[in-house]
Amino acid sequence: MKLAKRYRAAVESYDTSAKFPLEKAIELVKKNATAKFDETVEVAARLGVDPRHSDQQLRGTVVLPHGIGKTVRVLVITKGEKEKEAKDAGADMVGSEEYVAKLKEGWLDVDKIIATPDMMSEVGKLGKILGPKGMMPNPKSGTVTFDVAKAVKEVKAGKIEYRTDKNGNVHAPVGKASFEKDKLVDNVTVFVREIMRVKPAAAKGQYVKSLCVSSTMGPGVKLDVQEIMAALKA
Repeated sequence: MKLAKRYRAAVESYDTSAKFPLEKAIELVKKNATAKFDETVEVAARLGVDPRHSDQQLRGTVVLPHGIGKTVRVLVITKGEKEKEAKDAGADMVGSEEYVAKLKEGWLDVDKIIATPDMMSEVGKLGKILGPKGMMPNPKSGTVTFDVAKAVKEVKAGKIEYRTDKNGNVHAPVGKASFEKDKLVDNVTVFVREIMRVKPAAAKGQYVKSLCVSSTMGPGVKLDVQEIMAALKA
């Protein structure tokens, strides 16, 4: 009941049908993030793409300037000299066959897995385990690479992955409700700019149909798409 009352109060505190400038929307999200924990702030974009066609599917990564406010536990599956490189870059766990074996047994006490190409013959066997969790290393997301130092540092700095769902939506975490407003504004702006950068050539009509920001337990706040697009062009 407490959650229902809190949510209802948040909905009644502003016009949910209105579209707001980004800064005002972030203010509303922060104001209504009243849970007892530091809620995650997310942005969602409804795009004019048809994800049934491979050339209209979006998948990639972007490094947010202020991170997402979460300590990311990174496992690097590699061997030889790359193990030291990974450890020096700040990886939390580094190893090869022993971690592949642990993952096969169901161990998943990690947030991100990076692997060197020479280990993918073993890591590839974990597809049924890691795939559904969104943790399978992939060259497109930069998590299959010999440059493990760069990969680890980017993930630790706030690198996030995004991809279209079956309805053509893309959503991603952009920080915590405790972040200063300007930092959340920066992160959302960088994310939207990235979505614009990777616009599929095959996409027809209006590309960004709607944008919304919300916190974990709070209602969504609609963004003024035209205002944001104008700001990106400025």
